[in-house]
Amino acid sequence: MVIKINTVGKVDNNINTVWKIFLTYLLLLFCLLVSSNVYSQITVKHFNAEWNSANDVEWFSKLKECDRSSLLIDKDNNQKKYQIAVVPTIIIFKDDEEVKRFQADLSFKMVATRKEIQDFIDELIMSDF
Repeated sequence: MVIKINTVGKVDNNINTVWKIFLTYLLLLFCLLVSSNVYSQITVKHFNAEWNSANDVEWFSKLKECDRSSLLIDKDNNQKKYQIAVVPTIIIFKDDEEVKRFQADLSFKMVATRKEIQDFIDELIMSDF
């Protein structure tokens, strides 16, 4: 009889260990899913023209916690599609809707700073919590 109790106890311990591992795995997957959804909801697009490459926004690729893409206005009808009036222009989208637009001044240079745009992105992320 003692042998049966020890065997049952060992089986119970193994089942508890398996459940703990399984639940830890599920928690990890949930955290990854939530974090990737937050980052992928914010998209930042940088628009410029080939003739204005001297005024390209050099720090654009350093923006964090967002999906980034650089587009030329004369490709794929981007100027009309995104209603670009001046280059460079940076547009921030949340859930595929425009939430903020930063445009160059009359000299075709970006007025907004990297910090200003990153701060706006960070505020968007924090507004979800």
